Amino acid sequence: MIRLDDTYMKNSPMQSSKGNQFKWERNGIWYKADYTGYEGLAEYMVSGLLSYSNLKNMEFIQYQTEEIGYKKALYRGCKSLNFLPDGWQLITLERLFKNLYGQSLYQSLYRIEGVEERARFLVEQVELMTGLKEFGPYLSRLLTIDALFLNEDRHMHNIAVLYDDAGRYHYCPVFDNGSALLSDTTADYPMGEDIISLIPQVKAKTLSSDFMEQLDVAEDLYGQNLYFTYDEGIINELLAKEEYYPDDIKVRIKEVLLQQRRTYSYLFRKTETV
Repeated sequence: MIRLDDTYMKNSPMQSSKGNQFKWERNGIWYKADYTGYEGLAEYMVSGLLSYSNLKNMEFIQYQTEEIGYKKALYRGCKSLNFLPDGWQLITLERLFKNLYGQSLYQSLYRIEGVEERARFLVEQVELMTGLKEFGPYLSRLLTIDALFLNEDRHMHNIAVLYDDAGRYHYCPVFDNGSALLSDTTADYPMGEDIISLIPQVKAKTLSSDFMEQLDVAEDLYGQNLYFTYDEGIINELLAKEEYYPDDIKVRIKEVLLQQRRTYSYLFRKTETV
């Protein structure tokens, strides 16, 4: 358990559609408190399972769960290393577009009819604004993660690039998946309800409200860029190692993960070599 106070409290440039969690940074480690349910456990599980993918370690942020004492309250949550080098900035796509063009990227995107056209527009704009190449495959990987793990919070305030102290842009590692795995038990996905009825209620926010539709478009345009090798045994192992969350939440997360693995079975390879 870590005890934190207002000295370490931080405001994040990343915005959630469901409000912002308490966040702190202390000695190079970021802490986030659960806000609507079990976001910390979702971060831990998604990052743990990304270790069983073809992503390199530097391409995603690893999270661990944590208990956080703040004032008179005790929160569950998670922690991760601060991945931003000194002098670098994290800039959301929404902020970048607004600074350059004086308009909302999200609103501009949704004025376009058709998911494929939106995908092409987004990729073109990001590459023009940043000089980055291959944003299409990067976007495809993000949308794969969102579809498989039901991350409902990947809007334009929640996709970012890194800007270094020499004026160059870099891809941001994958992070902030706390809205995945039906983690909002306060409002949208209460504990005790059947996950089979809840899963179709989860809506994407990037190019379409339909996870499968936007992933199909991204794969058609930019290819399948992410695959996984985890199985039920790996899920069990990760959940068994976690020490703060109750068993009923862990059972639900396992059910969601197995259901999504069946739905997106084509993303999985039998070999453990990645």
